[in-house]
Amino acid sequence: MRRVVFNQKGGVGKSSIAANLAALSAANGYKTLLIDLDVQGNSSHYLGYDINSDSNTTVADLLNQTVGWFSVSTPVKDFPQPTPFSNLDIIPSSPKLEKIESELERRYKIYKLRDALDELEKSYDRIYIDTPPNLNFFSKAALIAAKRLLIPFDCDSFSQQALITLLNNVAELREDHNPKLEVEGVIVNMFNAQANFPAQIIADLSDLGLPILEPYLPLSIKMKESHYHQQPLIHLLPNHKLTITFEELFHTLEETADKTAEIEQ
Repeated sequence: MRRVVFNQKGGVGKSSIAANLAALSAANGYKTLLIDLDVQGNSSHYLGYDINSDSNTTVADLLNQTVGWFSVSTPVKDFPQPTPFSNLDIIPSSPKLEKIESELERRYKIYKLRDALDELEKSYDRIYIDTPPNLNFFSKAALIAAKRLLIPFDCDSFSQQALITLLNNVAELREDHNPKLEVEGVIVNMFNAQANFPAQIIADLSDLGLPILEPYLPLSIKMKESHYHQQPLIHLLPNHKLTITFEELFHTLEETADKTAEIEQ
């Protein structure tokens, strides 16, 4: 199963959600891979990887490989790197992503990631993809490669408009490139249950018929502590309210995915 976590608006917790869901997936016994396509490398750093290290097995190297009669390419299976957490591997980000984007577009490598995941899916039960906070080459490649889309949302009016724009862009991309892409749901993040405005925004989105996932992820300083210690919540604070909410969300996603798979069969 391939999930992409994407929103064109920054600051909505995209990398935190991708890394924590991947960590929960691994902790629940699924062989899991996280792919970090954001040049900032927040997911990579979160899982203990230095994106400035001298490595030729980053996601930039994977996408930029040249295939030809006389070229020698690195096998796709050699790109995932182990993390400190059992069952969880990563293909890390790299500053090289920014330098090669225009070249990848020129060479029309938009399907390169999808082809790589077709191969990697043989070795992993779950694949999560973290994306940059804009609709660029890398986020488009991720949306083409994925089967399910999770959209982080932070309950403000600007985010609401960005969400509608995002869904329109996804609909066009799905029609042209990936008709199997399913919007799995909107993840409400940094939710303040004491305020009226977030509840009103969520109600407005529900009225539009958007799939709002529950439970909502509460606002908590513990997320920043988790980043600082480079340990996903399930490992740093397994009994904290935010961790438990993440677990409930993860199991909701898995149950829904299982039901969908049964229907498709």
